[in-house]
Amino acid sequence: MRIRAAAPAELPLLQSIERAAGEPFRTLGMSAIADDEPLPLDVLEGYRAAGRAWVAVDGADRPVAYLIAETVDGAAHIEQVSVHPDAARRGVGRALIEHLAEAAREEGLTALTLTTFAEVPWNAPYYSRLGFRPLADTDPALTDGLRAISRAEAAHGLAAWPRVCMRRELAAPARPS
Repeated sequence: MRIRAAAPAELPLLQSIERAAGEPFRTLGMSAIADDEPLPLDVLEGYRAAGRAWVAVDGADRPVAYLIAETVDGAAHIEQVSVHPDAARRGVGRALIEHLAEAAREEGLTALTLTTFAEVPWNAPYYSRLGFRPLADTDPALTDGLRAISRAEAAHGLAAWPRVCMRRELAAPARPS
């Protein structure tokens, strides 16, 4: 599995990956999540143009997963990571997150952050296994930027199910001797 920057022509495919990745939410009674429209092409293009959109590709160089991120309060914030169900459970999401972690370290960022569903097995429990920790309301790592993202998600209807902000500290890049 190779990871590279997303190409402009692939943005509609990223929407298709997100739709397919949303389907398993139906099995949890979260049809509204499965039915939620993916990010618009112009928004995806903004991430791509800023160098903040990566894809994991198969042997034919076709995207099977993607990750978009932005910088929020000194951390690389994962806005979206989606893996097509046909490529799930193969470490693709983990590889994308590790790719972001390396890019964030190189930029001098101190952490990765994300917001996710607390009780969905492939959300918060999965991210905990990748080294993310939930942030309590009183945690100083729960920054104003993360609070604003949580408010915007709640306004979009995502707070109908328990949500959590999570953070993973990043070690500084190794310095050559």
